[in-house]
Amino acid sequence: MSIQVVHTIAELREASVRLLEELEEEVLPAAKRSFGLVPTMGALHEGHASLARAAVVANQVVAASIFVNPLQFGDPADLERYPRTLDADVALLEEVGVALVFAPSVAEMYPAGDPLIRLSSGALGGRLEGASRPGHFDGALTVVAKLLHVAQPVIHSGYRAYFGQKDAQQLALVRRMVADLNFPVEIVGVPTVRDADGLALSSRNRFLSVAEREAALVLSGALRLLSERAARSEPLDLESAVALIRSEPLVELDYLEVLDPETFSPRAENCAETPFTGQALAVVAARVGPVRLIDNMELLAGPGLPDGSDVWQCR
Repeated sequence: MSIQVVHTIAELREASVRLLEELEEEVLPAAKRSFGLVPTMGALHEGHASLARAAVVANQVVAASIFVNPLQFGDPADLERYPRTLDADVALLEEVGVALVFAPSVAEMYPAGDPLIRLSSGALGGRLEGASRPGHFDGALTVVAKLLHVAQPVIHSGYRAYFGQKDAQQLALVRRMVADLNFPVEIVGVPTVRDADGLALSSRNRFLSVAEREAALVLSGALRLLSERAARSEPLDLESAVALIRSEPLVELDYLEVLDPETFSPRAENCAETPFTGQALAVVAARVGPVRLIDNMELLAGPGLPDGSDVWQCR
């Protein structure tokens, strides 16, 4: 069956119900059917394809949304510049097995104009990306909440939504929103997809020149350096990783921090001289030429400190 593209909420709901009802009762009882949603802003690449594949493997029916959300853009020029490639996006999604694409207009999502009521991302959304892009996460959570609501089918027992781990702060915020507000959906994080040279895939990479793309590799290089030190239970020496990024003249660093992966609060592992233990998340953001890039990498200590102690001493 070929992929179906719909543009209104009514069409989305009708199509999702029909696709779930078409599953044969003898093959899969209605109580065991599940629906997966992959929210995107389009300009899809292999990273998005990995989200869709994960959803297709785990659910009987999968829909992807393609909507460039104006609430997430503080700069109108950035919103206008964001690539729109609907035909190519639909082709990619059909290839990996997605059944339904929801591609609404701005008027369909916000029929009364900019919504008067928006979700607040709170203190967690005010740091890092939120500090650099005020209001970004409020807009992101508002549209994700709407998408999770309008896409929820009425005849299923399972409902999952898929987000990339590259946008780690957004993923943490969506998970907290779903938990705090009791959304009936499971949020699934899918690992970051990278090119062979280590650069995290992003829709914005297409705006990098050859020289800028080469310079951008310093971001994943710095994260990998921290990950390797963590695996050896060595001091992270965050300052040297910062210095590595700042040594690249085409890269303007915004932040490089080590955080608790759930709360996004700074971790004591920022200390330069104390061996790393436990688990953390290193996050980075920088401007490379005209493009702002983000990346992150899990930090996981090896099996104990050199002396056999598991006690964390840094304060």
